[in-house]
Amino acid sequence: MADRFDLKGSIVALITPFHEDGSINYDKLEELLEFHIANKTDGILILGTTSESPTFTWEEDFEIVNRSVEVCKGRIPLIANAGSNDTRTSFEKAARFTKAGVDALLCISPYYNKANKSGLYHHIYDVADSVDIPVIIYNIPGRTGIGFPVDVMAELAKKDNIVGVKEASGDLSYVAKLAKATEDHEFHIWSGNDDITIPIMSLGGSGTISVWANLMPEKVHEMTWDYIEGRTSKATATQLEYLPLINDFFIEVNPIPIKEAMNMAGMGVGGFRLPLYEMEDANRQILKAEMEKMGII
Repeated sequence: MADRFDLKGSIVALITPFHEDGSINYDKLEELLEFHIANKTDGILILGTTSESPTFTWEEDFEIVNRSVEVCKGRIPLIANAGSNDTRTSFEKAARFTKAGVDALLCISPYYNKANKSGLYHHIYDVADSVDIPVIIYNIPGRTGIGFPVDVMAELAKKDNIVGVKEASGDLSYVAKLAKATEDHEFHIWSGNDDITIPIMSLGGSGTISVWANLMPEKVHEMTWDYIEGRTSKATATQLEYLPLINDFFIEVNPIPIKEAMNMAGMGVGGFRLPLYEMEDANRQILKAEMEKMGII
């Protein structure tokens, strides 16, 4: 199972475009999918944190999945987030998204109600055991309030179709311990933090699930593949060159700055759904100045 999902490089954590009335702009969504296929993105994640998926109805979830599968048509790996703090909900989404034809699923730790170690393990393992496609764990304790202990992650890595983790703890010591604990398994570690993609790759990471790639997909692809193919100094230089811009993408809660940046660049992705709101003007000016300095606008 893991052999057929050896996905490396840049996976975009895709934003969701909206019309002015807050409804999903499905035509723009399809345009963005084509944009990433044309600009060397290695994989696409839909319905993730960056997509504002907590504000979606089930009908919107399934429409996004169905349209994305239709557009991608096997041209690029498509991952759908089936995560929830309710394991039963993850079961249902996993089944429906698998039937729709996605290539892999993302499953997050249970937020708010959290779990003990056994609960964390079964929250992922049981969902993965119910499907026949790859499953990626999403570790982002800053959002969920709970992370996966290394020993729990190592046990999950033993299952054939649990193929890796989107690692967004920001803790390089944790990443090192995780890499060591899973070294005997075909288990990918994708950076979930754009500012430390190359440091994570230096510990054996396979690339990134990236917010930055929404705006500059070819650059993120190039950076990750420079590292994979041995041009490590060039990859490091790119990471450092774009670090100020990456930091500005998180000057406010994601995905507010990246969507503002895309709109500044003329991509027309629309606004947000509450509780997300327009960027504070002072922060917008900081982001705009950095984009101008980088020659993006």
